[in-house]
Amino acid sequence: MNDLPSDIHQQGVNTRDKLSFWLKLAYGAGDLGPAMTANISSFFLMVFFTNVAGIPPALAGSILMVGKIWDAVNDPMVGVLTDRTQSKRWGRRLPWLLYGAVPFGITFVLQWIVPQFSTNPKINIWGLFMYYIVIGLISQVFYTVVNLPYTAMTPELTQDYDERTSLNSFRFAFSIGGSIVSLILAQVIFSLIANRQSQYVILAVVCGIIATLSLLWCVYGTRDRILAFEAQRTQNHDTTAEIPIIDQFKIAFRNRPFLFVIGIYLFSWLALQITASILPYFIVNCMELREADVPTVLIGVQGTALCMLFIWGIFSQKVGKKIVYFLGMMLWMIAAVGLYFLRPGQIGFMYVLAVLAGAGVSTAYLVPWSMMPDIIELDELQTGQRREGIFYGFMVLLQKFGLAFGLFLVGLVLEASGFQERIPGSPTIPVQPESALQAIRTVVGPIPVILLIAGCVLTYFYPITREMHAEIMMKLAQKKTG
Repeated sequence: MNDLPSDIHQQGVNTRDKLSFWLKLAYGAGDLGPAMTANISSFFLMVFFTNVAGIPPALAGSILMVGKIWDAVNDPMVGVLTDRTQSKRWGRRLPWLLYGAVPFGITFVLQWIVPQFSTNPKINIWGLFMYYIVIGLISQVFYTVVNLPYTAMTPELTQDYDERTSLNSFRFAFSIGGSIVSLILAQVIFSLIANRQSQYVILAVVCGIIATLSLLWCVYGTRDRILAFEAQRTQNHDTTAEIPIIDQFKIAFRNRPFLFVIGIYLFSWLALQITASILPYFIVNCMELREADVPTVLIGVQGTALCMLFIWGIFSQKVGKKIVYFLGMMLWMIAAVGLYFLRPGQIGFMYVLAVLAGAGVSTAYLVPWSMMPDIIELDELQTGQRREGIFYGFMVLLQKFGLAFGLFLVGLVLEASGFQERIPGSPTIPVQPESALQAIRTVVGPIPVILLIAGCVLTYFYPITREMHAEIMMKLAQKKTG
């Protein structure tokens, strides 16, 4: 990394300065594309597999599980590689976003095509199964290539405790905003185009283009600040040595606060992903609404999450991250319980619950990711090295293993309950048995509540406070000045 541009010190960039609005905006844009594509996949990919491609729920759940497991496996590998990357023009993280943006957009689109492999329905289903497995694996690689280095940039842009919360507010404003935009696009496209397969392909193309452009905006908008950090890091001889994979596990799991954060994140996002995958089934089958109504309800959730994001960010500076997380989870749990008891015709109440859930969901975005940079500094104080890639990689790895298992269970539950997938090309929605409706209600209500309670317990015992972080930063400053 000694070949960083010599003029970087002359640009007046100090990594301890407050971040400008435009830099925060550029950084936030980096999560727009991954958020849009992940949101469309979370809400519609399971439905697409069962109701457009005609794949049975258990096989559909298996496709999602394999993709998530592979996504989890490649996270630590990419994390370590980004720590070791050297580029005088782009630093450690940005080359991955720059060169991965276009392949990421293309492979996302390929997931929404339904190729024909055989006139025999059974052979065709297994052909589709293998196709979506392969495309899913490739797509997850490029998602990791752009998303993991991006998330590891947060502690490199600022070392201020509250400024990081603000930075993550911008990030998740784009993240949730992107989710809302993707749902609005879905609503418009679904209402204008009758063919269901064409609906999803066009939606994927539009989202893929936006994803690529937003990642490039992030690269060029944050470059100066990132290179200034790299220059300071090199000056301080803070380079990351090659670390064997076993030692990486030891580093990650000896850090006690890190274990709490991955647990909090796992339970919060497992609840979110399970709810997201089952909600379209709940709206159509349990509430007896049209498929075109699904994006409207989801916009209610994500729109509220976006509005609450900055409110929670300001509130956390006054009362702390823990209190904000507890309040958000309480609102989310009330909404989940309400959904379980909701019946057809109670449309107004359904939107009230969507708003409550959105207020809680925003804290699941904001709080765990705001905790992660604190852990990076604690590790730096203890070891003298900055190893963002290792910690972010293992955090996402464990989270995705949990999600893979959760999505697989959703598919199994639907299959075991007698859920009827749609025949490909048929405009008729199958009538579901009462057992399938009860299974959908259970997955949308009680199961997320249990997961959220577990996340609250871990948050209560999370050890790093604002005062402890200030002490860590003071000791780091003393250590660097000798």
